[in-house]
Amino acid sequence: MRPLWLCWALWVLPLAGPGAALTEEQILGSLLQQLHLSEVPILDKADMDKMVTPAHVRAQYVALLQRSHGAHSRGKRFSQRFREVAGRFLVSEASTYLLVFGMEQRLPPHSELVQAVLHLFQEPVPKAALCKLSPLSARARVTVEWLHVRADGSNRTSLIDSRLVSIHDSGWKTFDVTEAVNFWQQLSRPQQPLLLQVSVQREHLGPLASRAHKLVRFASQGLWGTGPAEPQLELHTLDLRDYGAQGNCDTEVPVMEGTRCCRQEMYIDLQGMKWAENWVLEPPGFLAYECVGTCQQPPESQNFRWPFLGPRQCIASEATSLPMIVSIKEGGRARSQVVSLPNMRVQKCSCAWDGALVPRKLEP
Repeated sequence: MRPLWLCWALWVLPLAGPGAALTEEQILGSLLQQLHLSEVPILDKADMDKMVTPAHVRAQYVALLQRSHGAHSRGKRFSQRFREVAGRFLVSEASTYLLVFGMEQRLPPHSELVQAVLHLFQEPVPKAALCKLSPLSARARVTVEWLHVRADGSNRTSLIDSRLVSIHDSGWKTFDVTEAVNFWQQLSRPQQPLLLQVSVQREHLGPLASRAHKLVRFASQGLWGTGPAEPQLELHTLDLRDYGAQGNCDTEVPVMEGTRCCRQEMYIDLQGMKWAENWVLEPPGFLAYECVGTCQQPPESQNFRWPFLGPRQCIASEATSLPMIVSIKEGGRARSQVVSLPNMRVQKCSCAWDGALVPRKLEP
């Protein structure tokens, strides 16, 4: 089974720690990087006094400023929730299966997906067929892909999980399909089913490779004669209850050791920074915010599914850019320029496990 963290991509804010406050050094470093400079430029105050910011530069700055201001965090609450969804085989061939899962109302509103597990029942291979197999053809590769049907009718697939199974084995096999459900969520179409394409392939390629992989079949019914064995999708979610952030901090209550994770105002005074003189024209300062407080930890009995994760921490989960108007010198004359520094203003604080990865975005 492919590890969960191999199919997720990291997204890290340029902060010193998960909930650490933005520092002067980080602002300066980001500005130098955006302008492709190695050091702070030397600008004369006399040149700045003569310089006039053109209307189109100011309009560009205002447009970026408006775009960077999003909605405030509303806070979250968490408690563990489990649901199981029965699927059906839409298409079943010798070595390819198309699974359909109706997802409407399966993921509760205001919930956070933690893990999705696909269960498939591998049918036993007849003993007569097993006797003809060589020891080198004892395994087959099972691959799970998410099938995305676009609005124009075209299809695309994304690799979700892949693992080797024994041809001599039978019983339930599990695959991590968290990324597939995450992709489905990004479509924002609750009535559209989740489509998973399962294929069974040879372990070794080439003209002399065995065709024993065709003996691996997944059942739609007949579990030891006691009932159906249709594919199952197991969903583990966190609904917004006791284990999340509360949104913005209460300005009238001081932050204490037991304060629940929240977003606190923090003003950055650019005018008070020596290096910004005659260089940063706008803004004179900005509200950066920071994430403070602690997160309640779930019971240890609920952590066994994710052994690679550390304790839950209060982190900056969303951030917006900071537009600036800076002065630059070209040909002996100073002129103004708009630059945008990414991830400068914390937009949302959340509780997340230490080491948790953020799912990659769905490509168009």
